[in-house]
Order: sequence, then structure tokens, then C-alpha cells
Amino acid sequence: MSSTIPKLTAMMLVRNEADRYLHDVLSELSTFVDEIIILDDGSTDGTPDICLSFPKVRLYRETESLMAQDESLARMKLWDYTVSHDPEWILAIDADEIFEKRMTHEVAGLINQDEFDAVEFRLFDFWGDREHYRVDGYWDPWVKKVRMLFRYNPNQAYSWPRQKLHCGRIPLEARGPMLVYQSDIRVKHYGWVRTEDIQKKYLRYKELDDSSHLQSVLDPPEKIKLESWIPEKVLPF
Repeated sequence: MSSTIPKLTAMMLVRNEADRYLHDVLSELSTFVDEIIILDDGSTDGTPDICLSFPKVRLYRETESLMAQDESLARMKLWDYTVSHDPEWILAIDADEIFEKRMTHEVAGLINQDEFDAVEFRLFDFWGDREHYRVDGYWDPWVKKVRMLFRYNPNQAYSWPRQKLHCGRIPLEARGPMLVYQSDIRVKHYGWVRTEDIQKKYLRYKELDDSSHLQSVLDPPEKIKLESWIPEKVLPF
């Protein structure tokens, strides 16, 4: 353990997020990361202005969407920008994901140690509102964890699979066998809250992904199982 807390850098892809959750996400991130590297993927709304209103953001912009062509191209470009800022730990997060408040108080302990090199979190997919998350089938947050935080090794070559969709938020080399800590800090994912977002994402994914999980996006209400979010009890740190 070092007497100096390692540098924590967040990386994020955004596109037309001005009327969704971006401001809340950046407000929360700014409480516990040192820098936020953002690649704006051709936004046509006020997304860049929101990004630039946060002092910790370093914004890079594309005039046309890379994601529309090939997600891996966008991820690799974001990665190059991120590592150019000399990170020590990297948090890969999306513009509709918010950690519960415990993260602000506990993140230093997650990165200032020599016992593990990555951290996995449970991701809760909120459905229809910000009070209920989905638990049926693949959506169940209790049986899966997402690797979002990892130690950067400047001597390691990193790569992404060349996939137009769902190529992953972190490089392949950060997904493999390594010492991993499974945190009980929860992450709220708001990407499926609004009906218009559900329809939009389904149509986009349908072009490249016809999996059973994708089909479950349009499940009738009687097949969808929801649980109520129980807010955390914040300790008196």
C-alpha cells in the first residue's frame, strides 16, 4: 500500500446524452475520480457543453459517429486518449451508469492496495422507472458481475475484438485471468428506464444481434420480474 493514492481515470463514450443522465453521472464521478476522459461520438445536441462544464473532464470529439460504423473503433480511440493521460487505475463507465454513494468513500481502498488488479461490480438494470430493477433471466444482477475497474500496466499491449457491436468496455487483456476483487458496491444502470430508449436500443441492436437476451427486451409485462431498489445506508465516514 502506498502513502499516495494512485491516480484514477474514468473513460466514457457519449453521444446525444444531453436529455438523459449525463449530468448526474458526471456529478457523481467527479466526487471520486481524478480525471474523466470522454470521447464524444458525433453528438448533435448539448452533450459537449455538459461535459465541458465539469473541470475534471478532458473532452475529445468526433464529427461523425464511429459507433455507427464499428464500436471497436470508438473503444480503441477512447483507449488511446485515456492512456495518453498516464492513468494508474482505469474505470470504464457508460453515460447512464451511477455508483451508489459508498463508492466515493471506499474507492481509495480499492485502488490503494497490492492484492488485486481488477474490481467487479453488480450492475442493476432499472426498468420503467428509477425505483425498480429487472431480475428475470440474464437480467438478474445477483448472478453476474461486471469488470469495470482495473490497474493499468503501461508495459502491456492492449487490444479489442473487432466487433461492430458489444466489443466490451475494457480491453481483452483486462478481462483475462488476474487477481480480481468482487465488490458489493452497486451500480445503477438507467439505460432501460425510458420506453423510448428501450425501443431505440432494441432496433439498433437488432441489426447485429438476434440473441435470446435481445429478444427479452420486448418481453410482455407478465414475463418481466422486477424488484424494488433498497437505498443504501450511508455510514458516518
